[in-house]
Amino acid sequence: QVQLVESGGGLVQPGGSLTLSCVGSGITLDYSAIAWFRQAPGKEREGVASVSSNIGGDTYHTYYLDSVRGRFTISRDNAKNTVYLQVHSLNPEDTGVYYCAAGPTWNYNYCRPGDFVHWGQGIQVTVSS
Repeated sequence: QVQLVESGGGLVQPGGSLTLSCVGSGITLDYSAIAWFRQAPGKEREGVASVSSNIGGDTYHTYYLDSVRGRFTISRDNAKNTVYLQVHSLNPEDTGVYYCAAGPTWNYNYCRPGDFVHWGQGIQVTVSS
């Protein structure tokens, strides 16, 4: 049974930072494209960052939503079967439930929910003073 479990969310002041973790079980995350999505109240779920798989031994590729590029960093720790999302310079518009997801394909130009098969339960990130 595949499980993805997020952690590291919480309440943070504007300008602050967090590191979100996504730990996989029943799945080797390195063999899947992994993405982080977020969903704010009343809004659609949007992909904020993704990383390609290591199938074929290729270099990892990353995608970032324009509004987070330069502030968010996605990375892997294969020894821990974990993918991280480091988020910096947070602002209230970054508030939402953050989900990690695993899927078979990765794309340079977008990160769409329909491309991902396995999902975590989500974790709340609130940016507020």
